Amino acid sequence: QVHLVESGGGLVQAGGSLRLSCTASGRTFSSYIMAWFRQAPGKEREFVAGISDSGGSTKYADSVKGRFAISRVNAKSTVILEMNSLKPEDTAVYYCAASRSLFTIATMQNEYDYWGQGTQVTVSS
Repeated sequence: QVHLVESGGGLVQAGGSLRLSCTASGRTFSSYIMAWFRQAPGKEREFVAGISDSGGSTKYADSVKGRFAISRVNAKSTVILEMNSLKPEDTAVYYCAASRSLFTIATMQNEYDYWGQGTQVTVSS
């Protein structure tokens, strides 16, 4: 069992930056593929970014490429999402997710086994 806790959300003006963190419990964090998803009001949850267990491979949604960066520190059981050049359309609840069984970074939420409670990101225009 893995318990995920996100932090770092908040209110920011368009063009600004935020840094989200997700800390996991358990001793096998380094074996999990990690990802960030987001869900805006009235919309389905969507993939934002993912990172392999070693951190050597990443994947991004087209809408955030070049603006967001995902990284992980396995020694601290933490995955980070650096968000730059934020836009109002980035406003959503952001969720951290973990998968224990994937070999590649999946973009479908049903491929992930564990989820955090979410953190709100609001970008004002």
